[in-house]
Amino acid sequence: MIANTPAILDQNLLSSCVHCGFCLEVCPTYQLTGDENNSPRGRLRLWRDEAEGKLAADPWTDFYTSECVGCLACEPVCPANVKYGSILEQTRHAHVQAKRFKPKLELRAAALAVRHPKFFNLAMAPARALRSLGFFPHPLIFKGRPHVTESTASYARRLMESRKPTGPRVALLAGCLMEALFREINFATVRVLIDNNIQVVVPEEQGCCGAFQEHTGLDGVEEMRAQNRGAFIPLDVDAVVSNSSGCGLALKKTLSPDKPVRDVLEFLAEVGIKARKPREGNARVYVDLPCHLVHGQRSPGIPSPVLDATGLRWELAPYAKDCCGSGGIYNIQKPENAREILAKKSAFLNEAAGDPVILATSNHVCMMQWNSAKSLVKRSFQVQHVIQLLDSPKTPTDHPNENSSC
Repeated sequence: MIANTPAILDQNLLSSCVHCGFCLEVCPTYQLTGDENNSPRGRLRLWRDEAEGKLAADPWTDFYTSECVGCLACEPVCPANVKYGSILEQTRHAHVQAKRFKPKLELRAAALAVRHPKFFNLAMAPARALRSLGFFPHPLIFKGRPHVTESTASYARRLMESRKPTGPRVALLAGCLMEALFREINFATVRVLIDNNIQVVVPEEQGCCGAFQEHTGLDGVEEMRAQNRGAFIPLDVDAVVSNSSGCGLALKKTLSPDKPVRDVLEFLAEVGIKARKPREGNARVYVDLPCHLVHGQRSPGIPSPVLDATGLRWELAPYAKDCCGSGGIYNIQKPENAREILAKKSAFLNEAAGDPVILATSNHVCMMQWNSAKSLVKRSFQVQHVIQLLDSPKTPTDHPNENSSC
């Protein structure tokens, strides 16, 4: 074995690719560059040659590894069922450990912070306060007004006491960035679940799902998984639900097979969702499907009954199953590539029918990426989580500083 190569996997995993090329047509970086090495098939060949000692540790291998978005679009089309996502995660970690790759400073700082949820939530309080006042100082920060001090766990307890739902019981993954910066989405999720007679608990012992560490290759994944196993597995619930597809995928790896983890929109479709009345006006919703929902969790998409229940006219956005370029942290690590990927997907908004035009998805990181498209698109549009479109008008128990859904 050549020094500094990623000695990570057995040869069967690295050699399972049959070189069919189906992954090329769905890989965003191959589509950008036309470079075989910048595809799943090409990367697997480089990693295998290194592991077998045929190729020395090489800056080009490091480069092509770092270029991968991690969208997992290659997995569903692969006839050999190559576990590319798992191989990528382990290779990233090996490259970081061997100092072949160093994530950007802000990502390393964030990865450290999310390992300590209480500290992270406290540190992000000024950012929540700015958003609650209507200030959005960064292109990735979308519109919304989170409560600055009350946590999702406290809010869920309060609504449970006042509404007293009697239906299925679920535990909600609050998430790290979602809870620290975008918790108005968590609050809307609690409201929608309780409005549909679903009992909600939010265990305060939970932590980050570990997806951030998986994306960056940094340490801490196993500790995070252990914390969440301790927080969720003992609970007497019908399911653990997530309102972020990337977090849901990471949590499935953690809790399976002990506890079922469900996307909250799929769960609502299964139990039967209460529809909002058809809404007047010319609003049009264009639905984009997160990669870690359709490729990672192998879901067919956001259920049509859920989208119908918003009361709004909707349709799938063009290229809805293609990656938007967010890739967890890819739009920060590789902003130029991410912007080029997004430019193709967002171009339709310039001519899209509707007033207002709403781009809806079910992953807050995708929402951040779509919000940055406002510098690419000539007309105004809104970015919303589907759960916000399902949210009912405010009641006296809700917070007055939260934005209502449209």
